[in-house]
Amino acid sequence: MKPIAVVAGGSAGIGRATVEALLARGYRVAVLARGQDRLDQMRAELGADLWTRSADVSDAAQVEAAADAIVADWGAPEVWINNAMLTSFSSFAEVDDAEFRKITDTTYLGTVNGCRAALRVMETGRIVNVGSGLAYTSVPMQAAYCGAKHAIEGFTQALRIEIARGRRDITLGMVQLPAVNTPQFDWARNRLDAKPQPAPPIFQPEVAAEAILRAVETGAREVLVGRSVLKLVFANMLFPDVVESQLEKMGVEAQESPQPDFGRDDNLDGPLADYPSKAHGSFDDRAADRGIIVDGDRARKALVFGAAAALLGIGAMLGRASKAGPAEPELHDPDRTDLPWGLDTPDYSRAIADRR
Repeated sequence: MKPIAVVAGGSAGIGRATVEALLARGYRVAVLARGQDRLDQMRAELGADLWTRSADVSDAAQVEAAADAIVADWGAPEVWINNAMLTSFSSFAEVDDAEFRKITDTTYLGTVNGCRAALRVMETGRIVNVGSGLAYTSVPMQAAYCGAKHAIEGFTQALRIEIARGRRDITLGMVQLPAVNTPQFDWARNRLDAKPQPAPPIFQPEVAAEAILRAVETGAREVLVGRSVLKLVFANMLFPDVVESQLEKMGVEAQESPQPDFGRDDNLDGPLADYPSKAHGSFDDRAADRGIIVDGDRARKALVFGAAAALLGIGAMLGRASKAGPAEPELHDPDRTDLPWGLDTPDYSRAIADRR
């Protein structure tokens, strides 16, 4: 019997790419999403191994009812992936309470609702929460979305510990994604001066789907995708003031494409019925179809042990230099642009030099 996977937020973008990847690996896949038209399209395209249900993940009762229906029709799932999200490209001052709550309820509480339902109906397997590099480093003009991704990170860690204490045969992991070419940038609410874009470098949804499947197959605590996410994680950890200074200068502009964006509808209050189910957005010509996928824990250990080795090496060199008698070496060149954390602009290097 084929294993069963659930993808919440699976009718477009990363969710759609993940559904296709799961089907290719022999799963039966249940998809939850708001838009019935896109779900119907998927059923027609992808066949009998697909189960669909229209559900708003911000409504816990709808998610619980969907979980019960999956079990009744197919049995208990072995995999549950929480991917649904909403955002608004707007300054905080422009986002009222209702809009902020809608984004938070879908992106954060939708994940919470999915985990609760999954833990109730699953006997064994993997739960994967789809996160973002923005769970570590926030950007301007998406305060609600960044806050929700930070909340998912904290919630996931707390729940993972509880699952371990309960000795459940279930793993809970998170996949931190880079900027991805999805329909999000075609249908999200936008108050920028131009059409929003994924802040480069941009990756195709299949890269994200492969990372999610890596988390499913390995049970990793956290998976980091793309060098840009590694930079966001580690640069913000080491030099948060420098990161924020750079984002103050270019964080808004990096999210603006050269394309105008006038008078279109958005998906905040409901799905756009006339937008098809597809994984890719409007930036195929700029999106990479390959990216590094690393275990987050291993990446952190490599950073720590690599830094320790570097310090030991520097200490050894300084020891030899002190015996020979030369002047103390200059360790920071203010004109370097190849900094190890990847913030490859002279402004970062000079800012670090100024801190000495």
